[in-house]
Amino acid sequence: MAHKKGVGSSRNGRDSNPQYRGVKRFGGELVLPGTIIVRQRGTKVKPGDNVGLGRDYTIYAKIAGYVSFRPYSRTQKIVSITPLQPAQPAEATA
Repeated sequence: MAHKKGVGSSRNGRDSNPQYRGVKRFGGELVLPGTIIVRQRGTKVKPGDNVGLGRDYTIYAKIAGYVSFRPYSRTQKIVSITPLQPAQPAEATA
């Protein structure tokens, strides 16, 4: 015999809030410093040049430039920022 009553809709109806993870800026997109590129759990995408890794593994841009992704392993990628213009040495005037 059942010890629990077969109840339906009155006990249902709970759902967790969405986490909104994933890639926010894709390869080739122009980003400004501080722009979030990837929200993730763990380092599925690893930080490369000119990007930072937040406490919650969020990857963000440190400089203005273009986003680029490249393979790291079979399951991981590296994201980097290509600067808008390469740093040019200051010209000396005589």
